[in-house]
Amino acid sequence: MLDCTIVDTHVHLWDLNKLRYPWLDDNEFLNHSFLLDEYNKATSQYQVEKMIFMQCECDPSQHLQEVAFATELAKIDERIKGIIPWAPLELGNGVEEELDSLSKNSLVKGIRRIIQFEEDLEFCLKEDFIKGVNLLPKYNFTFDICIDYRHNQNVLKFIDKCENVNFILDHIGKPNIRGKEIEQWSKEIKEFAKFPNVHCKVSSIATEADHKNWTVEELKPYSDCIFENFGFDRTIFAGDWPVSTQAATYSTSVETLLELIKGSTKEERYKLFHANAEKFYNV
Repeated sequence: MLDCTIVDTHVHLWDLNKLRYPWLDDNEFLNHSFLLDEYNKATSQYQVEKMIFMQCECDPSQHLQEVAFATELAKIDERIKGIIPWAPLELGNGVEEELDSLSKNSLVKGIRRIIQFEEDLEFCLKEDFIKGVNLLPKYNFTFDICIDYRHNQNVLKFIDKCENVNFILDHIGKPNIRGKEIEQWSKEIKEFAKFPNVHCKVSSIATEADHKNWTVEELKPYSDCIFENFGFDRTIFAGDWPVSTQAATYSTSVETLLELIKGSTKEERYKLFHANAEKFYNV
């Protein structure tokens, strides 16, 4: 059982009566509203002290409405200390007015503009996108990198062009655990960890394995690689609820992670589940 309180840096909440999420059309399991009551039931075994609302990939035309939705949720539950919205960073300098507006909301701590769903694997290397990302430090905003293993090589080049941006790699970079691919991914993780401005978000690793037939032993080489390279100073826990529930309940995700870091100290666990998140997201 976990021996500290949690800062959950990756909470998805959505209300299908208010916003549209096209990606849910093909996902029957997740295609209904997920709100605070359900999250509270799912996390009842733990003391979640603070939460970061993570953008849920609503229709891009509604992305500012999602910020307003999350801001209202924070009035209901004061544990929501941060919001990471979507923003069209590919507009380059053209996004500055929007970033300026977002910065007036004290809950906004960073931006997540998902790269994973771009068919063009060189999307992250486009000049205007890099310009947009490089505007983030002006507002003290972080950037959540959401990719899968196919994007690693280009994203490494992208990070190299954004040395003043504080990055966090979501979901350990989504390795192909299902396909038992690890050699190339582990080499690339070592490269990610060489950048001092990159942290790594450790969520339900089982989501990248066979949702119905994964084992802790199967996940361990991947988690070992993360902690060997990022250590406990640059790793941050993420619940990734409810997306993670496709493979594991919230409690199973937490207890699995505890098993994967068996032998860690209380101080290391506190960094992973609490302290590093507060520092990275400024909450």
